[in-house]
Amino acid sequence: MGVSEVENGINFAIFSQHATAVTLCLSLPKREKLDWQDGGMIELPLDPRVNKTGDIWHICIEDLPRSEVLYGYRVDGPRDWHQGHRFDSSIVLIDPYAKLVEGRRHFGDASAKLSKFLGTYEFESLPFDWGDNYKLPNIPEKDLVIYEMNVRAFTVDESSGLDPEIRGSYLAENNFSVFGITLKIPHLLELGINAVELLPVFEFDEMEFQRRRNPRDHMVNTWGYSTINFFSPMSRYAGGGGGPLKASWEFKEMVKALHGAGIEVILDVVYNHTNEADDANPYTTSFRGIDNKVYYMVDGNGQLLNYAGCGTPSALVNCFLFTSLKNFFTSCNVGTYNSLLAIPSTTQRNTLNCNHPVVMELILDSLRHWVVEYHVDGFRFDLASVLCRGTDGSPLNAPPLIRAIAKDAILSRCKIIAEPWDCRGLYLVGKFPNWDRWAEWNGKYRDDLRKFIKGDPGMKGILATRISGSSDLYRVNKRKPYHSINFIIAHDGFTLYDMVSYNYKHNEANGEGGNDGCNDNFSWNCGFEGETDDASIKALRSRQMKNFHLALMVSQGTPMMLMGDEYGHTRYGNNNSYGHDTAINNFQWGQLETKKNSHYRFFSEVIKFRQSRRVFGREDFLNINDVTWHEDNWDNYDSKFLAFTLHDNNGADIYLAFNAHDFFVKVSLPPPPPKRQWFRVVDTNLESPDDIVPEGAAGTGSTYNLSPYSSILLEAK
Repeated sequence: MGVSEVENGINFAIFSQHATAVTLCLSLPKREKLDWQDGGMIELPLDPRVNKTGDIWHICIEDLPRSEVLYGYRVDGPRDWHQGHRFDSSIVLIDPYAKLVEGRRHFGDASAKLSKFLGTYEFESLPFDWGDNYKLPNIPEKDLVIYEMNVRAFTVDESSGLDPEIRGSYLAENNFSVFGITLKIPHLLELGINAVELLPVFEFDEMEFQRRRNPRDHMVNTWGYSTINFFSPMSRYAGGGGGPLKASWEFKEMVKALHGAGIEVILDVVYNHTNEADDANPYTTSFRGIDNKVYYMVDGNGQLLNYAGCGTPSALVNCFLFTSLKNFFTSCNVGTYNSLLAIPSTTQRNTLNCNHPVVMELILDSLRHWVVEYHVDGFRFDLASVLCRGTDGSPLNAPPLIRAIAKDAILSRCKIIAEPWDCRGLYLVGKFPNWDRWAEWNGKYRDDLRKFIKGDPGMKGILATRISGSSDLYRVNKRKPYHSINFIIAHDGFTLYDMVSYNYKHNEANGEGGNDGCNDNFSWNCGFEGETDDASIKALRSRQMKNFHLALMVSQGTPMMLMGDEYGHTRYGNNNSYGHDTAINNFQWGQLETKKNSHYRFFSEVIKFRQSRRVFGREDFLNINDVTWHEDNWDNYDSKFLAFTLHDNNGADIYLAFNAHDFFVKVSLPPPPPKRQWFRVVDTNLESPDDIVPEGAAGTGSTYNLSPYSSILLEAK
């Protein structure tokens, strides 16, 4: 499939079961002048008697250049929409198996917002040099600390101090030995994380909102959850507008540099829907025009089914879901419960037909490509419950695609992580089909930790369950605590700072009248909505952020934090900021510097403390010898205090206590192991540098007076 070099030329192969005519379109332009946009293409109709084998249309062309060629297809077929067909031979389509995609060269270039995209290939370059001493990090899952980040937003801000030509690119994160960029990977190492989870890096059209007049036509898609092609790296993340080949090379340089620093690379991948939108406002670039009925789910009337929520009246992409089903729908980024259920068939959006054999093989080939060609270490699957639906949309107990990913030999070394829900209520947290391989974003962990830390009653028992690895969800068959991806903050929703500063979302800038984004955030503004000069409120917010971070890093399971939370990034209450290519999303390096000796220091030292202590990243679930709960009244609904000791075989026990009351709690400390005493490592109520003393501060007596909304960590030494 796709383009391959064979002995006698260049071979092109594309699948279409229902097409009646396929034409290969070729252009050999100079890269600085994309004259294929002006119709300068060679068109080669494929004879089905010669150029078709089964459902594969193919042609081998002699004497074609081995690079600098743009190509696409015109595909024609039945025009009966009620049968699910959407053929339109006037459109030149992207090959689903194109390894590189050419189009607009500069991110967010409004002058080229209507530019088209075509496939290209490269057979002339030498293989990428990974180096003689190169090796994969191969970090055990129990030891991972994941940092969710956006490639562009990490360095595009002027405060990054980088050359404008490479801000926001792959190279802005790496290759410091060649380009003198000494700031960015060292920042990740100093922070203490050992895996980055990159928001989508497959080719997407960031200008898709501006192709027609609509309430969102002022925005730029910076998150990228709107895939054009599943094999090609985002070409506009190449430095200096270098195009797709340069993007491919720079992506490999980035992975090589991160691996050299001991940091794994996990990709956030979107196989639940594509950029091609709906029947009301189609943006046909590939799958829809090649064989809509195969690539997308359709109902008995040929209408597109929608389980991914992409493009519904109230927002763009991800569902930010909470525990109850009603809260799930009201908190989806796709709008309110009622508006979501009331979407008429004429406004349905697309859902990839993931368990169709052809689509399943496409997805598997894509994943293998990123592992073999780009050496990535794992994948986080956006709205992965969609991948658990059959071709008619019904849930499957043993989805073929999910099983195939878990059992695939090439993918066997990879971390595979599910976002275990979709936008039609298939909520699979703790129940995702897993074959003892799949990890899950633990949405219940997020919600329960938020509720306890902000002071909701009745949460003490469930907090203990979540901190100890969510055994109620994952202690099944051979699953492990690390199959719970613990997080409090992710890219969609409030940042950590905003979660302690806003009770309500403030999404007016998104152009949808504030109707998009989550309504239930389980946030607390600590007494004032938004920015304030009140010193006591600011101190409480700082304390709460430290409480959240400490709880996350001492929990059994795999912790994940969001880029920017290490300095307290704010989006000013916008909890659905997918369309802002501004400081709302972009990492603020100047703010990081102002927090280096306070907030950032705490976050970094807590991560490093977790990494250096065996009691936090256990291979197996806690047993009676691993933990002592200092609690004899679990049923006290009004209690917002929890204390426990994690036991170490060598006596280096860890005592933790969390006080979510608005008053002091004086606690009697348990006796430390023989010949040891308690040293204070963390007290979130104290100012830096006393809030965390990694080596421990002596002098802790037999009792400790915990401040309101604070937590402590003591170590037996």
